[in-house]
Amino acid sequence: MHLISAGVDVTVIRSWLGHVSLDTTNHYARANLETKRKALEKVTVPAIPGGQPSWKRNASVIAWLDTL
Repeated sequence: MHLISAGVDVTVIRSWLGHVSLDTTNHYARANLETKRKALEKVTVPAIPGGQPSWKRNASVIAWLDTL
């Protein structure tokens, strides 16, 4: 986890550890709260022309979602 937090690519870590598959490496590599926070900080909300996505302006879609 320290290597991932430091920005080392998981494929490099896999090679260092001698894992054949990334699945093995991923089993041990769990994102901690700090890693999740940094990832969320990189995300931007896309600009939507008109202010709302079309599905939010469609009353029938909203009504259907309310039934779920």
